[in-house]
Amino acid sequence: MDGDPAVEPELDTFSLILPLPYRIASILVLGVWAWGVNLHYLYLLKIDVPALIKYPSRSSSPLPHHQRTYALATTITLPLILSFLFFWTLTRGRPSSVLAWDIIPQSYLFLLFLAFLIPYKRLSPNGRFRFLTTLKRISIGGIAETQDGKFGDILLADVLTSYAKVLGDLFVSLCMFFTSGRSSTDKPDRGCGGQYIVPLIISIPSLIRLRQCLIEYLRVRNNPQLVPGQGWGGQHLANALKYSSAFPVVILSALQRGYDPNKIGLSETGLFRLWLFSVFINSLYSFYWDVAKDWDLTLFSSLPSLISPSTSSNPYTPLTPRASSTSSSYPLSPPMSPAFPRSLHPPTPQPDHPWGLRRHTHFHTPLIYYIAIGIDLLLRFTWSLKLSPHLDHWNDLEGSIFVMEVLEVVRRWVWIFFRVETEWVRVRGGVGVQEEMLLAPL
Repeated sequence: MDGDPAVEPELDTFSLILPLPYRIASILVLGVWAWGVNLHYLYLLKIDVPALIKYPSRSSSPLPHHQRTYALATTITLPLILSFLFFWTLTRGRPSSVLAWDIIPQSYLFLLFLAFLIPYKRLSPNGRFRFLTTLKRISIGGIAETQDGKFGDILLADVLTSYAKVLGDLFVSLCMFFTSGRSSTDKPDRGCGGQYIVPLIISIPSLIRLRQCLIEYLRVRNNPQLVPGQGWGGQHLANALKYSSAFPVVILSALQRGYDPNKIGLSETGLFRLWLFSVFINSLYSFYWDVAKDWDLTLFSSLPSLISPSTSSNPYTPLTPRASSTSSSYPLSPPMSPAFPRSLHPPTPQPDHPWGLRRHTHFHTPLIYYIAIGIDLLLRFTWSLKLSPHLDHWNDLEGSIFVMEVLEVVRRWVWIFFRVETEWVRVRGGVGVQEEMLLAPL
């Protein structure tokens, strides 16, 4: 909490208005609101999220889960706003005051932590207890069995990967606050505690998911009869490889931050190119997995139809009627007919779903899926850049760093909608909104 004028000019305008502790708090609170919106909209679509994550049923409270989440979000938002106003009233944008009063935003972070521990009945105690229990289990890379809420463990662990940079900033904030002669509202020193501490913290969420994937692989290998339909478990290894691809990005970035040609044995340009290649691989792999595996969309398997339409489509329409909602995704093979040209290859049936999507969907227009794919592609690449600590040493990037962290929360928020919808379709055996309308009682 040093007010020395020599260090005051290091504070950029954005940090004077929104110091690091408040940025962290804002993104954490935003995540609670986002989860409430997830629950709310999926509830309107008649997708039972609590059932998917094996959340115990409640008889004491008639309120839907999203309303209780909104109540919790409101409870932690109001003190944040009051803390903002109090801090701005005291400091008025003066660098010396901003540095001196870092106790105010740090106090709110402490209260936010207590909000998840205090057993207050009006703040969704069951939900907070379930969150803390799940967090404790996954914090060491654990994962529940399917019947005990495995899907909920996967959701929370994936959310943590989106908060990796925020967790790193939280450590930086606490480190600066407890370091003598430093202030947590000063320009962030992401080397606080050592050159490799922050990169290690950023890597923890990916390590958690990596271990979960390996646990799932071993379950399939050791008890294949208990996990039917997953072959030899290769998909879990491929998923583990995806999370492993984040480590080169973090490691190479840390090496660039403290570049020493005598220790690394590689030029700075070569190190940067290697890091850029790692970013590209991690981003592309993660985007593919989001779309093809997490959302079960056929975008990548449909790409050949754009490259060579003649091999994947045909001007002739099959003469057989479309298959029922419980059959495969394609009609039966068309019968022989004079309408078909004599060739070595019979006509390919037209798919029964929009291009690049899947047969069973719950969102009401294909455009929503295409927009989600575009958002995920764009923000996957920007977020991989944000895993890199060496990009944040420029003073004027603090505002950009915050925006990109918020955008990653938005990307994860969008991802949850489609990941939960996909799980619902899998559990229901492939019944989408159209089939539900047909099956509904008159």
